[in-house]
Amino acid sequence: MITETIVNRREFLKATTSSSATYILGFRLPGRARAESRAAGEAAIFKPNAWLRITPDDRITILVENPEMGQGPRTMEAMILADELEADWPAIRVEQAPVIPEVYHHLSTGGSGGTEWAWENLRQAGAQARETLISAAAERWGVAKADCRASNGAVIHEPTKRRFTYGALVETACRLEAAKADAVPLKAPSEFRIIGKPRARVDVPAKTDGSAKFGIDVRAPNMLFAVLARCPQFGGKLASFDASPAKALLGVRAVFEVPPIRWLQMGKFGRDINSAGGIAVVADSTWAALKGREALKVTWDNGGGDETTESLRKQLLEQAAAPPSYVAVNQGSALEALAGSAKKVEATYELPFEAHATMEPMNTTVHVRDDGIEVWSPTQIGEIHRQEIAQLAGIPPEKVLVHMMFCGGSFGRRYQWDYVAQAWQVAKEMKQPVQLLWTREDDMQHDFYRPYSYHRMSGGLDERGALTAWSHRIVSTPIRAVFDSAEELKDPKHVASQELSGAKVIPYFTANFRLDYAPVDSVVPRAWWRSVAASFNGFAVECFVDELAHAAGRDPYEFRLSLVPETRMIAEGDDPPLDTSRFRAALKLAAEKSGWGKPLPAGEGRGLACFYSFHSYIAYVAEVSVKENGTVRVNRIVSAVDCGTAVNPDGVRAMTEGAINYALGPVLSGEITVKDGAVEQSNFHDYQVLRIDQAPDVEVYIVPSNEKPGGMGEPGVPPLAPAVANAVFAATGVRLRRLPIDPSSLRKA
Repeated sequence: MITETIVNRREFLKATTSSSATYILGFRLPGRARAESRAAGEAAIFKPNAWLRITPDDRITILVENPEMGQGPRTMEAMILADELEADWPAIRVEQAPVIPEVYHHLSTGGSGGTEWAWENLRQAGAQARETLISAAAERWGVAKADCRASNGAVIHEPTKRRFTYGALVETACRLEAAKADAVPLKAPSEFRIIGKPRARVDVPAKTDGSAKFGIDVRAPNMLFAVLARCPQFGGKLASFDASPAKALLGVRAVFEVPPIRWLQMGKFGRDINSAGGIAVVADSTWAALKGREALKVTWDNGGGDETTESLRKQLLEQAAAPPSYVAVNQGSALEALAGSAKKVEATYELPFEAHATMEPMNTTVHVRDDGIEVWSPTQIGEIHRQEIAQLAGIPPEKVLVHMMFCGGSFGRRYQWDYVAQAWQVAKEMKQPVQLLWTREDDMQHDFYRPYSYHRMSGGLDERGALTAWSHRIVSTPIRAVFDSAEELKDPKHVASQELSGAKVIPYFTANFRLDYAPVDSVVPRAWWRSVAASFNGFAVECFVDELAHAAGRDPYEFRLSLVPETRMIAEGDDPPLDTSRFRAALKLAAEKSGWGKPLPAGEGRGLACFYSFHSYIAYVAEVSVKENGTVRVNRIVSAVDCGTAVNPDGVRAMTEGAINYALGPVLSGEITVKDGAVEQSNFHDYQVLRIDQAPDVEVYIVPSNEKPGGMGEPGVPPLAPAVANAVFAATGVRLRRLPIDPSSLRKA
């Protein structure tokens, strides 16, 4: 059975320098020098970028760089490499690659780019090993390499049917020069044995039997536990505190101030860590630390913070009517065409702040020693955290050892630097391992939230109901304003850069298309929430095209098809272009599988949305029912997914199902509101995530494709909210233009 293990830096170095023969394969990414192939110990080995290890006992170990946050990279990456290697899948072991950037160059994950990164690199790695092993077998037999082939963990001599397992070829392979990475033949899709076939996730057994180690599970000898008391108001600071009541409690070891950390110079780039500091309470147990925090007598200076959701909303509406700070697209003459249209359609959409709400709250364990620092963290960015701790401590990065633990969800939150920096701040005072744990309340009230956004949409239709113009004003609390320097923020284009995705390139054709942007300042921290700006722009775009269809007297499905050209490639920058033929195929498949057009009972409705993001195409048809009290029940979601080559179809289905259920929470109830500069919500009782009895029936249909893989996970979020909103309109005739759904707006309907 395939197994999954974790290896640390010391174990890795020990394994790769032992005297037993081990074949280590690696190649540098484009632009870097190639590694040499040598046997370990007496013979030589491949050193850098080592993704594959084969031992004489036929054990094949694949090292996976992307951290495991629930998205399945340990399975996906192993499948890609194993297929080109022609490995025996049950014989494979999987390890999390250690954070050694001298060897590994993709020790992070974000932007749903893990599969895209792995696709060519790991296929090439597997093929390189396969060809070298075939050469080793040909040398052992004294035959032509062309007469040999690899199959299921062995090399076969076709004329004689002789066979060497890979393990039997290790000694010889170690002496050979590795096959040239850019010259090895890669399989045609028709030859895949593992890619494209459903595979059980390799991390599931450990997660179900309790042996998996998440960050919160870390335990080290003599370990202490800590929590931070933080100012409730964003931008506030500590005025004074009395630690004596806390220090008097059994188990409390130390109480001290943790200063804020703002700017950190990382190479050429300065970034704001946005660590607000507070008061650390360190104890023998988390419980004792929490009780100590409760006992503190603290006076906070809230900085005069009086920001509220209402005050922010007022600014959003003002900016929606004011001149834009940046015009992103001005194709044709949209404003003039709107003025001359036979019918002008206008709508506004509003989406609030949203929390990441990961099941495992933020935590990190740090041990500061005289000879270096060791970090155990559930993080998306292991190498960045290594650099961060090294710079904070003023030591070389080589003296920082980071273990990327299992993450209990992330959705973008674990791409931040604050919680790791704070753990180091506490641990450096104690000189023994300390686990800094955030409570659920800490996590909910000191998150980096999805931006608050407001959208003003205008569309023009001619006498026949054809689209003549499209104008979209985005107003938001921009992400870049949280992290970047005052100099960078002088550029309106830079400020807008992460607020436009999903709105700048749309498949619906009109000769007159305008997109512009205006920012609103806020003290509330914002960052990358799952699918980033596509999550709110997708709602506006796909709801508005539905409104245009209604205004034109057209079926929403047929109207969309009429606006999407049969074949058109819409490019933006260096990203792969939006392919309208693939968009149409996903749209058609979802409509077909859902029974689009079939009547539903009174009080029920069917809504459609289709969206391109992170290089993948996903269409949803939502079926909902609306009760007399205005409560919405999402009964069924039918999805059509074109993510290019589906490496693991089970993984694609799981990621789609997960995205649907994650995105449905903010549609039905999840919302972060602000009062007096602080978040009002504190836990899952007042920030509702989806409950299991609210989960809809989900059907996932994967569009067959041999295209390069696109992203998964994040692309499943943007079309969910508009599909549900459009279904509610079909059921009630009421347009939902603000989320989460307010049942009172639907009661009369």
